[in-house]
Amino acid sequence: MEVLAGVIFVFMYMVIVSEKIHRTVAAMLGATSMILLGILSQETALHHIDFNTLGLLVGMMVLVGVTSHTGLFDYVAIKAAKVAKAEPKRILIYLALITAVFSAFLDNVTTVLLMVPVTFSITQKLHLKANPFLLTQIIASNIGGTATLIGDPPNIMIGSAVKELTFMAFIENLAPIAILNLIIVIFLVEIIYKKGLHTKPELQADLMQMDEHKALKDRRLLKKSLFVLTLVILGFFTHSITHVESSMIALTGGFLLLLLAGGSHHLVESSMKAVEWATIFFFIGLFIAVGGLIETGIIGSMASQAVELTGGDVTATSLLVLWLSAIVSSVLDNIPFVATMIPLIQNMGAMGVSNLEPIWWSLALGACLGGNGTLVGASANLIVAGLAAERGVKITFINYFKIGFPIMLLTIVLSTVYVYIRYLI
Repeated sequence: MEVLAGVIFVFMYMVIVSEKIHRTVAAMLGATSMILLGILSQETALHHIDFNTLGLLVGMMVLVGVTSHTGLFDYVAIKAAKVAKAEPKRILIYLALITAVFSAFLDNVTTVLLMVPVTFSITQKLHLKANPFLLTQIIASNIGGTATLIGDPPNIMIGSAVKELTFMAFIENLAPIAILNLIIVIFLVEIIYKKGLHTKPELQADLMQMDEHKALKDRRLLKKSLFVLTLVILGFFTHSITHVESSMIALTGGFLLLLLAGGSHHLVESSMKAVEWATIFFFIGLFIAVGGLIETGIIGSMASQAVELTGGDVTATSLLVLWLSAIVSSVLDNIPFVATMIPLIQNMGAMGVSNLEPIWWSLALGACLGGNGTLVGASANLIVAGLAAERGVKITFINYFKIGFPIMLLTIVLSTVYVYIRYLI
């Protein structure tokens, strides 16, 4: 059974990476194969599904789905462009900062879905190439998502698996290095693209005439959305006191907002469509497939080999996990990689590695920041590329790689110094 489970998982992973078949189909077929071939019973498979992660994702997607009807995100982007005096360099910086902040408190996939259309609107008005703005937003979304529990799917998965790592713990431990990385990266990107960030004064004048208030479609719903979003964020911050799971906070917030918004059939149905069900089922398939590796002992064997390699030393293990996570996540989607690593690190703890906290933070940093390495490194990257292609703008693998990979390496070097100084000295 061990060999069979390994073959199924590797084959599933290869199909996901090839992108010949949608990753959700590959993951679910991998999961059902584990059950049908007797590697896992149906009951055991259900036990391995992390419903806290799924609930958190669904709740936040519903919240954002309702809020998107208000025009809030368009308003913020237009306002930022006007505050920047329609100066392309400033717009690049401001949109990157907005993307990073939204990615920290929503999630990076949802953020780029909302930001890309507005970015095209602004760049078209100024007759600017969209690529510098889109590439910067990809990188900013992955860095911003690193800072909090809810910002990036890998963090959601880690926080759900390790109950001691609360919402506040993620901010206290990851936000400082995320902010530093963001500042340095924006400075570098501005230098890289400065030659192409020029427009005509008359076009800038036209942009300054835009009325951002017209972007707000439903002010009553906006007030209700901001009220509920505030309650949800407050719930995340007070998790260590209330001990209410993050999934329950997000789900309650999502459906409370639907109720306050009137609970009409049309609104509920449109909000349900905003939930990325393909992503939800992708997670379900991954959880079950990784469960097959756990039940057959493959994860345990990998953990023991890793402990032997590092001698159980926390410093060596943390830095190995950081760099391995970054390199692997830059060429593979970071979600299946993290799904495999979580039980492996848990097994390391069971085998005597005394302090797992630096290892968990290393996994989060490596997986989230590593996603910037290539165009296939994170879901947000692929979504931006897809949205750009629909508008006739091509973001090629090579063009992105030239910018993304060196920046990813820089952020991982900075993160290595941070992890070593903060946790390992």
